[in-house]
Amino acid sequence: MHESQNNLGQQIVFEDNHLLIINKKAGQLVQGDKTGDASLLDLIKDFIKKRDNKPGNVFLGLVHRIDRPTSGLVIYAKTSKALSRLTQMVKNREIKKTYWAVVAKEMIPQSQRLVHYLQKNEKTNKATVFIKPTENAKESILNYQIIKTLDNFQLLEIDLETGRHHQIRAQLSKIGVPIKGDLKYGAARSNPDGGIHLHARKLAFIHPVTKENLEVVAPVPQNDPVWKACEQ
Repeated sequence: MHESQNNLGQQIVFEDNHLLIINKKAGQLVQGDKTGDASLLDLIKDFIKKRDNKPGNVFLGLVHRIDRPTSGLVIYAKTSKALSRLTQMVKNREIKKTYWAVVAKEMIPQSQRLVHYLQKNEKTNKATVFIKPTENAKESILNYQIIKTLDNFQLLEIDLETGRHHQIRAQLSKIGVPIKGDLKYGAARSNPDGGIHLHARKLAFIHPVTKENLEVVAPVPQNDPVWKACEQ
């Protein structure tokens, strides 16, 4: 337990009295689900309790989610005031989220605004993509640009205009460039760690309590040669 606690401390990229932002590893659960696996929510609570010698329960609220196979930034609120304000900011799209995605080296425009309509299938936990408005499908918009070209892959930087279930994964798959390792959405092979090459790279927003401008950047997974090549 001590080792994982220590690693958890290294994953924290920003913390003050009101919020904590963590650089999630691929495979880590953001909050508990039906698998019953330990979630970051519980691990961080435990970490804060031990680190700060807190006697009672530690308050920690999840502000937004990213998929289990995705790495990168997740915000947790340490006070109920911060949680309610941040939750409202997410609804109002006042938190700017930038992602990095490694995709196959196919011919796609250098930059593009993608507008699709996504329908979530609860049974398969997968999104179906339509190019025209469709019943029960939500409009999904992202902007991408190619920011680096590697030998076999290209790195896209993505700004989300909407936050739908599996949005980036489904939309990129629709235009013929599934994310590296993402078997669910058409990648040729899985990654050794079971993760996918999608990384929540940057968050920019106004602090809900101090009103300062915050911009937080998460280093890419350092144990992966493709990610490391992207950051160089």
